[in-house]
Amino acid sequence: MKINYQSLEKKLNIKFKNKNLLIQSLTHKSFNPMENNEKNEFLGDRVLGLIIAQKLLKIYPKEKEGILDKKFASLVNKKTCLEVAKRIELEKYIKTFNPKNKIIKIEDKIISDSCEALLGAIYLDKGLNVVEKIILKLWEDHIDKSVVTQIDAKTKLQELALKKYKLLPTYKVISNTGPRHKPIFKVGVKLPNTKFFTSSGKSKKDAEQNAAIECLKNIS
Repeated sequence: MKINYQSLEKKLNIKFKNKNLLIQSLTHKSFNPMENNEKNEFLGDRVLGLIIAQKLLKIYPKEKEGILDKKFASLVNKKTCLEVAKRIELEKYIKTFNPKNKIIKIEDKIISDSCEALLGAIYLDKGLNVVEKIILKLWEDHIDKSVVTQIDAKTKLQELALKKYKLLPTYKVISNTGPRHKPIFKVGVKLPNTKFFTSSGKSKKDAEQNAAIECLKNIS
């Protein structure tokens, strides 16, 4: 299946001088173990971090470092990269191993990694000013949403538990199911006078956050 990279360039409003950089940035290691996007992803992650950190300092010059760190983490994580990538339908341009040339669903992690790799390739081909404009445009909605800072559920629950009981919440992993590359964690959390409130997530950290949300819902 031939990939129309020009349509992606059109979406980004750029034209690569070195088309090989663009192609490699969207080539997964399963397709080509030697010439793939792993190094571009490494670079793109750093470029994204620099641009977003710089933008946050500009928008919030008087904000505390801890708050900036929370905003930064929410803007550069894999979930946000995936959302940005989906908006430009990046999955249409990614090469993965597909011996029968069928239409296959590409994993979310591969898509978000490829988003970072694409940013690395744009930086190498066009320089910092161009990649900065593209990042700020693609991340515009997410940056706008960062105006509202929300303390995460685990922190809220911890503060409540310390204030009321002088003790930390108790977390317990109940189960870990699914394949190794795609696990589902089930976690419970309780306070001294409550039952365990449970929830699930794709990682232990996510499951703990979701369990903390359930606990807060039921005790507040």
